Amino acid sequence: MSSINIVTLPRMSRDALSALLLSTSTPSNLAIVDVRDSDHIGGHIYGSTWVPSATLELRIPELVRTLKDKETVVFHCALSQQRGPSAALRYARAREGAVGAEESHNQKVYVLEGGFVQWQEKFGNDKRLTEAYVEDIWREY
Repeated sequence: MSSINIVTLPRMSRDALSALLLSTSTPSNLAIVDVRDSDHIGGHIYGSTWVPSATLELRIPELVRTLKDKETVVFHCALSQQRGPSAALRYARAREGAVGAEESHNQKVYVLEGGFVQWQEKFGNDKRLTEAYVEDIWREY
């Protein structure tokens, strides 16, 4: 049985993630997985991969395979309260099952604190960090 659960999944702050993205060496070792569904409209974190939560079950094996060499994988949704943490947990458990518990701990899996809502509040207009941002869409949040 896996020791990973929703409570033990580490969180990453938006400031820590932005520092990783702006670092010259980290982006190749970093993967950001955006599991928003229709709320993906209006912007996304630079370089993130969009995997709608509705398709996650089918795409977990692909993610485990394609992200296997990444040092850090960060999951998020709009608020990172349900879909993001749930996706991170499913991924971490699948990865642990695929490579074994010891090797799976070499990769750090995080949930972005506050999700895209908090991200865009601070970094929405920063084109180095956010792509396709439409500020008007996010005014309501």
